Order: sequence, then structure tokens, then C-alpha cells
Amino acid sequence: MAPLSPDTIGVLARMGMAMLCGGLLGLERQIRRKPAGLRTHMLVSLGAAAFTLVAFELFDRVAAGGDAAARMDPLRVIEAIVGGIGFLGAGSIIQARGSVEGLTTAGSLWFVGSVGIACGTGHFMIAWISVCLGLIVLIGVGLLERVLPRSS
Repeated sequence: MAPLSPDTIGVLARMGMAMLCGGLLGLERQIRRKPAGLRTHMLVSLGAAAFTLVAFELFDRVAAGGDAAARMDPLRVIEAIVGGIGFLGAGSIIQARGSVEGLTTAGSLWFVGSVGIACGTGHFMIAWISVCLGLIVLIGVGLLERVLPRSS
């Protein structure tokens, strides 16, 4: 079996990091028994990383071809990822008996997409800082909300 190329190792690292980061955020949602939990967050983060990697790969190929007429902007793919995840998040919001539920889960899905994009571009420090801050919001602020009085 041939050894893995540096490019393959880089792709595996970026996608693996996306899965790990998505899993850490999804674990909190899973523990709280929310509809979008561990697997969903891992898949959203992994999918965002994969789309980002493909966009950058295509951009590199077009740029290497030297065809000035061919213009490709990888940011358009990132915009499409954000829009697609927003649609997914909207599906997790439920209105029942005068109350709205699922906003935090929708927000965490949108957020984990940004973490996947950071991993896909190789910005692991941004991904880790985001995950840590996201967990502070989900866990720490969640605990604070339990002791604060609710507005009606």
C-alpha cells in the first residue's frame, strides 16, 4: 500500500478536525436531548469543511489553468454553505402553543457550519477558539439562564 501524500494527510486532518469540533458542540445538544444532536452537528461541520475544500481545490485548478476568462470565487461557496445551513436551522425551529422552540439548536447548527468552514480552510486555531467559546455559551450561559428569572 502506498503511503499517503501530504495533500491527503492535510485533507484528512481538516475533515477530522471538522468532525471533532462538530462532535464537541453536538455532544452538548445530545446531552440536553435536542433534536439536532451529535451526528447532526458532526455532519454539518464535516459537510461545510468538504464543500470548502472542494471550492478551494476547484479554485486552484482554475487558477493553474491560467484562463483569465474563467473567474471563480470560493467565497460564493461559503455563502451557499451559510444559506443552506440556515435553511436546515429553520427546520429545527418549532412554534407550539404560543412559544418558539429550537432557536438555540438552529443557532448551534449555523455556528457549527462556520467551524467546519474554518477547518476546511485549515484555520484550526479559529475553529478551536470558536468551539471553546461556543461551549461557554451553550453550557455556561445555559446554567446562568436557569438561575435568572424568565420574562413573560
